[in-house]
Amino acid sequence: MSAHTQTAEKGQNTTLLCQESYVCSGTDEAVFECDECRSLQCQRCEEELHQPERLRNHERTRIRPGHVPYCDSCKGANGNIMHASMTGSRQIAAVRCQVCKINLCVECQKRTHAGGNRRKHPVTVYHAGKVQEQEEEEGMDEETKRRKMTEKVVSFLLVDETEEIQVRNEEDFIKKLDCSPDQHLKVVSIFGNTGDGKSHTLNHTFFYGREVFKTSPAQESCTVGVWAAYDPVRKVVVIDTEGLLGATVNLSQRTRLLLKVLAISDLVIYRTRADRLHNDLFKFLGDASEAYLKHFTKELKATTARCGLDVPLSTLGPGVIIFHETVYTKLLGSDHPSEVPEKLIQDRFRKLSCFPEAFSSIHYKGTRTYNPPTDFSGLRRAVEQQLENNTTRSPRQPGVIYKALKALSDRFSGEIPDDQMAHSSFFPDEYFTCSSVCLSCGCGCKKSMNHAKEGIPHESKSRCRYSHQYDNRVYTCKACYERGMEVSVVPKTSASTDSPWLGLAKYAWSGYVIECPNCGVVYRSRQYWFGNQDPVNTVVRTEIEHVWPGTDGFLKDNNNAAQRLLDGMNFMAQSVSELSLGPTKAVTSWLTDQIAPAYWRPNSQILNCKKCNTPFKDNDTKHHCRACGEGFCDGCSSKTRPVPERGWGPAPVRVCDNCYDNRGIQLDVAELPSDEEGGTLIARKVGEAVQNTLGAVVTAMDIPLGLVKDAARPAYWVPDHEILHCHNCRKEFSIKLSKHHCRACGQGFCDECSHDRRAVPSRGWDHPVRVCFNCNKKPGDL
Repeated sequence: MSAHTQTAEKGQNTTLLCQESYVCSGTDEAVFECDECRSLQCQRCEEELHQPERLRNHERTRIRPGHVPYCDSCKGANGNIMHASMTGSRQIAAVRCQVCKINLCVECQKRTHAGGNRRKHPVTVYHAGKVQEQEEEEGMDEETKRRKMTEKVVSFLLVDETEEIQVRNEEDFIKKLDCSPDQHLKVVSIFGNTGDGKSHTLNHTFFYGREVFKTSPAQESCTVGVWAAYDPVRKVVVIDTEGLLGATVNLSQRTRLLLKVLAISDLVIYRTRADRLHNDLFKFLGDASEAYLKHFTKELKATTARCGLDVPLSTLGPGVIIFHETVYTKLLGSDHPSEVPEKLIQDRFRKLSCFPEAFSSIHYKGTRTYNPPTDFSGLRRAVEQQLENNTTRSPRQPGVIYKALKALSDRFSGEIPDDQMAHSSFFPDEYFTCSSVCLSCGCGCKKSMNHAKEGIPHESKSRCRYSHQYDNRVYTCKACYERGMEVSVVPKTSASTDSPWLGLAKYAWSGYVIECPNCGVVYRSRQYWFGNQDPVNTVVRTEIEHVWPGTDGFLKDNNNAAQRLLDGMNFMAQSVSELSLGPTKAVTSWLTDQIAPAYWRPNSQILNCKKCNTPFKDNDTKHHCRACGEGFCDGCSSKTRPVPERGWGPAPVRVCDNCYDNRGIQLDVAELPSDEEGGTLIARKVGEAVQNTLGAVVTAMDIPLGLVKDAARPAYWVPDHEILHCHNCRKEFSIKLSKHHCRACGQGFCDECSHDRRAVPSRGWDHPVRVCFNCNKKPGDL
């Protein structure tokens, strides 16, 4: 688009003077115009300048009254032949730059002297005499006269990209249009995707190829905001808009601005340059129709009443012409001449559930460009035909057009919040972000997929809420927080400065402790006989963190006094004679399983060393790693170090080689069951422990195990009396075929269909338990 050039210092002439100042110092009247010298010359300067042999053949024209020279740039003196061909003829100069010594028409002056230091160059303004104007108009045909009427048309910025009107008032709008205030006009606007040639289409349809609206071969959009120009031939206001799908920061504001322009238009041209019509064309027009009926119709009618206008602003929406340019494909409806293109357009709208009922008419005009340039004659005829139709949209004065635009801008303006913007994406974030969801609040992780493989923890921007089921609280030392540090603390059995036995003694007397690395022991649960306060109210702050699947717990029970006592007993048991070693180990193994921390694997399930896979014999000692809880031989777990995250510290304890090397590893802890399932689950575990430990005694005493199993059955298990056959192989149960429950789904199976062992964290079974064949095939945690 072209804007008004800033006016430079001007000197107006009544008589053409010599422009060479070679002999006469510029005071004599000009007699000749030399094309090669590109100047007006007096008699003396002309004779003196053309005395050399190489200058004698210059083409010189004697100046007549009212003579105005041609533009030096248009006629190719600077190599700008493209501009001369676009305008169709050599342009008459409007000014002469006194610094550059060249004659320039209006277009060339704006193009070469609109910016930089050149705009300050003093110029001399030419005024064509009436005699010359009359002589030129006498020999013109109708088409040439119409071309001449559009020669002085320039465009101006009507609304910028922030929806701010750039015209001060109604008078300024009429002045920039350069039309009469009483002239009745219609409004024609154009829409389409960026780069489809909207400005180029308007220039050739209304202004005979003159670059009234700026075009550019650059990748950046040359049209920002809304620009307008007046076509004096057809008496219309032509509006050029910013392209859809272009690079912009305020996408929603741009779309709203386009709908305002559509609302004041009498005719809309949708320009598309594609071999097939795309869905975005129909969706845009369908959404625009809905918005026009829902928002703009009522506001336009209110403006009519408020401003006391005689001409109604909206009886029906604008007409639409779809201008479709193809290269390799046929035009719409050309395969079947009996089918009207407009009927096919309506069918396409209906298939996409878009209903353009606000528009007074929809017409299709296509052109197939085998060889450039594009033929705009068909579009020009279609536009002129629609403009002549006043049955639904009547012409109105430019002041009415301005008032309508001003009313819509005042009514629908302001920033649009980000959370209210309609965002769309071909590749949403869910395609590439982590799929983990917080078990407590349900929000998703914002990290990329498989970030856990790189050791990057889960993260979410939203705050989490507390859940009693997961106890997702984290304690931080209050004193350190007030000093600008955030130090996490956990309840544990003893302080880091206490020896193992002294720590046990203090634990039995004063309870668990909370120790800060900077402040030392800040809390003991039974420090006083009575009146012990909760640590949250005194020494620690509570923060709520997200609970991600497969991550460690938060304020889990780190009191392992019983296991420390058992470690001491195991050390003393090694001095017992070899004859009593077997029974001692059996008792120790049983006792270990009863009071071991929850994350330790039971001795009965440890058959081989976790690292070297060496089978354990009767006389071999099994050692638990205090970090991961797995069973190892003595050679694979001989190293020691404190394990404060499990509550073992500061004294070094036994760890396996892997945990010794990877000190920062975080171990998975199973999800906890609900309160209702947790109670029955604990009862079931106790029942199975009693059954496994005292099985022989129970058999001898003939206690009916069915009663015990029903009492201890978890809520999700199918009752025994309802299980008649195996859920997988459909075999009927009998005295010889026992029933077994799958710990994952709770259904009844035979032993062959449920012999697999696997942990079921979702049901509270942290260690391998019986699962059916189908549940064992499921990937991930059960």
